[in-house]
Order: sequence, then C-alpha cells, then structure tokens
Amino acid sequence: MWHNSFGSKFKISIWGASHTPEVGVCIGGVPAGIALSEADFEADLSRRRASAKGTTARHEADVPTIRSGVIKGKTTGEMIEIVFRNGDVRSADYSQFETHPRPSHVDFVARAKYGEEVDLRGSGQFSGRMTVLLVAAGVVAKKVVEGVQYATSIVEIGGSRNEAEFSDIITAAMADGDSVGGIVECVAKGLKVGLGEPFFDSAESIIAHLLFSVPAVKGVEFGSGFEGIRLRGSERNDRLVNSDGHTATNNEGGINGGITNGNDLIVRVAIKPTPSISCEQMTYNRELDKVAPLRIKGRHDACIALRAAVVVESAVAIALAELALTAHASSLTSRLSSFV
Repeated sequence: MWHNSFGSKFKISIWGASHTPEVGVCIGGVPAGIALSEADFEADLSRRRASAKGTTARHEADVPTIRSGVIKGKTTGEMIEIVFRNGDVRSADYSQFETHPRPSHVDFVARAKYGEEVDLRGSGQFSGRMTVLLVAAGVVAKKVVEGVQYATSIVEIGGSRNEAEFSDIITAAMADGDSVGGIVECVAKGLKVGLGEPFFDSAESIIAHLLFSVPAVKGVEFGSGFEGIRLRGSERNDRLVNSDGHTATNNEGGINGGITNGNDLIVRVAIKPTPSISCEQMTYNRELDKVAPLRIKGRHDACIALRAAVVVESAVAIALAELALTAHASSLTSRLSSFV
C-alpha cells in the first residue's frame, strides 16, 4: 500500500508507523569504508527530541540499532538498516478521530484513500514520529558528502522574527490551547560547483522534494525567495567577484540554472501550526453527519518548528548526497566511455 522511498543513487526507504513496535529506515548507495557507529547519531537525534516548552509530552528514547550494512565500525557498501523502538505510545488518544476528523490533518483523506482499516494511531505513517528516520538517514548522508557545514536555525515563530519573543508567543498559544508555526533556515557551506541538472533534476527540485516530504512543511524558498521578486533585476542580480564563482550577494541561494554555484546554499522552510490543538473547533462529525464541536485530547507540539530544524537539515543533507552521488556516477561513466 505504501511507497515510502526516495532516491536513485542515495536510496532511502522508511517503514513502520507512529505506534507500531518499531520504525526503520533502509539506506542504499552508501560507499564502503565510511566510519559509522550508533554513537554518531546522538548529536542530531538529541536536537529532535521533545524537551523544550511547546514540544510534545511524548518522550521516546530514540536509540538507533544498526542491523546491517556496517561491520567493525565501517560501512560495507550493502544496504544499511537502522531501527528505533516505539515505547511511549497512547493509541486510545486517537480513537475519536475515526468519526471526527481533525481539521487540516490527514484523518479524512487517509481513510478516503486507504480505507477504514488504515493505521492512524498517532497519525500512523503520516506522523512527525517518522522524521526520526530522516534524521538518521541525514547523519549517514552527511558522512557521504564530506566538507559541507550546516548552520540551521529557527528564524520566525508566530509571525515574529525577534528570537526574544519566541518563548512568550509559544506560551500564549499554549494558554489558549492553540499552536503556532515558524520558519526554519538551513545554510549549507562548502558545496562544490556543479551539483544538479537543468529542469527535472535541478538542485532545487531534489531538495524541495525531500523538504516537502517532511510533515507540516507548506513552503520552501531559496535565497531571497519571495522577497526577491519585489526587487529589480539590477538590485537582485548576484555579481561575480572572482573566478571561483563567488558573488557579492547571494539572492540565488547558491544555485543557478538548477546547478550549485559554489556559494552558500540557503533554503528556508515554512512549518505550519500544529493541527492538533485543544481549543474547541467546529468541524464535521461523520457519526452525527453534521458539524459539531471537537476538542482534541492527547500529547501534541504547540510549535512543531522547534523540533523541525534538524529534520530540515537532514532532508537537505539527503538531497545533497543524492546529487553528489549522481554527479560522481556521471563522471565515472564519462571517464569509462573515453576507453570504449
């Protein structure tokens, strides 16, 4: 029923669901000989864990188990499988949504597409829980593309770009039983010129594909993005300053014609407010066949953006691994053809 796979060179497939005994990711295309241990995942996994005010009360240990593809601390070149146990689950919290779908959530469309037996405990495979697998794949991807440094931060919450106001905005939303969205910015430094192809496999296309695979992402922009359209060409154009392709400004976000240009890759991602909120909402109830009040119970993030920064970074890293391995394969094919 599910087709949760990505990539032709750096291949990932995810399985399991929010309340199944475990979830896992299989990663293919990783070269042999790369140092990898379970300890390598801790730094990024800790950035995703719920702990700050405004994050869910669900606490998972998120301890990875590498089941295959690594021997004596080095990748073998075979498929890498990594699994995580689900422990802190409360499936009963989701039974009300079988007849009373949550607004702006997957409850209605999932049943319409897959039938009444679809597993939506904890939102099933649609859940933000599954992003732990993207983070794990991102750790591996960062090892595949060496020399890239990431700087990822939350630049806006609830309409404010003043970081000093973020906590108060989240607190106010929580007091109202509500939620707020945010914007995450990821900057990747150290990229070489030449990753990506024009049109369908452009760097923007591949990166945006991964980013829009993250639950709650509703917008992606590169460089100056939507603000840039308010400028004239003479104001927005990135003037070259040297033979390496470095530019005086970076309104293009490090990409020209779908190809990385050697400047910093800059991408911003809009994370919507959590749909699962406890304040009363008037929405359709299938059992009553009419609009009725809904109060959502359970444990939910008041601001998903707080835990999304590392997920966004991981998605970018996965996309860059796909682009880099594709470029490497193309280069090898070109060299081999010269001997034919």
